[in-house]
Amino acid sequence: MSVTKPLISTRTKTHVRYVILLIIFLVTAVNYADRATLSIAGSSVAKDLGLDAGQMGQIFSAFGWAYLVMQIPGGWLLDRFGSKRVYTCSLFFWSLFTLLQGFVGWFPLAYGAMTLFILRFMLGFSEAPSFPANARIVAAWFPTIERGTASAIFNSAQYFSLAIFSPLLGWLTYAWGWEHVFTVMGVIGFGLTIAWVKYLHNPNKHPSVSQDELDYITAGGAVVDMDTPSTTGKKKDGPKWSYVKQMLSSRMMLGVFLGQYFINSITWFFLTWFPIYLVHDKGMSILKVGLVAAIPALCGFVGGVLGGVVSDFLVKSGFSLTVARKIPIVVGMLLATSIIMCNYTDNTVIVVALMALAFFGKGFGALGWPVISDIAPKEAVGLCGAIFNVFGNVASIVTPLAIGYMVKELHSFNTALVFVGCSALAAMLCYLVVVGDIKRLVLVKA
Repeated sequence: MSVTKPLISTRTKTHVRYVILLIIFLVTAVNYADRATLSIAGSSVAKDLGLDAGQMGQIFSAFGWAYLVMQIPGGWLLDRFGSKRVYTCSLFFWSLFTLLQGFVGWFPLAYGAMTLFILRFMLGFSEAPSFPANARIVAAWFPTIERGTASAIFNSAQYFSLAIFSPLLGWLTYAWGWEHVFTVMGVIGFGLTIAWVKYLHNPNKHPSVSQDELDYITAGGAVVDMDTPSTTGKKKDGPKWSYVKQMLSSRMMLGVFLGQYFINSITWFFLTWFPIYLVHDKGMSILKVGLVAAIPALCGFVGGVLGGVVSDFLVKSGFSLTVARKIPIVVGMLLATSIIMCNYTDNTVIVVALMALAFFGKGFGALGWPVISDIAPKEAVGLCGAIFNVFGNVASIVTPLAIGYMVKELHSFNTALVFVGCSALAAMLCYLVVVGDIKRLVLVKA
């Protein structure tokens, strides 16, 4: 007979939720670094494997196809089996497929492109549950008044990742060869898998959380029993598929889902084509690109954290949740349109400054995950996050392919930058015109 480990003394004040947030921040940073490995090593990989811009666009998009296909199944698995078990498997396998990309050069050139496409596809397949799981964990561990900051922090890990790992991966490509970009990141992922298994637990089952902290987050709206087994002894059912139809019938939900698609279009330009843009349009070396690419990423990280802090500050100051979430989004997307101005200068310093401003704005306005934590039906948080990610990651397919086509046919990145800037405007309009009031959706159960 198993005995649940008791919570620590009610007199002890704890902040275990911040440790949990740190863990998902680090895992998400590695998650995005693994996605970005090919963009950093892309020029060297293309040269060694004899790939043109169109083929690189197809390989970049492979991740997105699998990531997209697995979103709803991944969300269902999260709601059925819980965040810890599903995320553990996800982290292990995406680390494995990252590592295996380092051995693509061992294959004959005729098979290199297809092998790389398959491994990128499997990387996307494995990473699919990650962000919906992050949203579930934040919804379980954080009250509403802290959720914007917490969600913004884990979401900003993507910028932190590019800032920290871009110089490292650029140096690895330059000093050791592009193969080691993938092998090093794979090994890091395996180490994080061990830490994840050891430290992540549900709020009401965590051995270090105090009753005071548990009461505080519960009273504030945290769904602390999200993954608690049924007291009747029956296995927990997954969410009903009729929930999908209800969520897609909600104007508020559709506005948030579509807004994420346009916001992610900006993200995927930076994750795929931005380093190649610096090499081919601005004549930078791959070593310099690794350092320069870190500047917009750092600005994106600052913007991402600041956007969540500002949003939660507005909530605490008495503004409605709708106003508090929408103001940073609108301001951020307006700043992100500054990327178009790069077409009107050849000065590298100005280009990097404009890219930094655009990425700061994108980070500041990227509050989609806090909004999902606010509006997702409590019995289907994972599934809702998955649908949200389905819409958002259509951009992971469309953006690499569209930009690859534009560059190949027009021999310039100018149109591509306009495409990215217009995506920011479209995201802003989704929240201003379509979303309406931001509130938790209540599902009708059959």
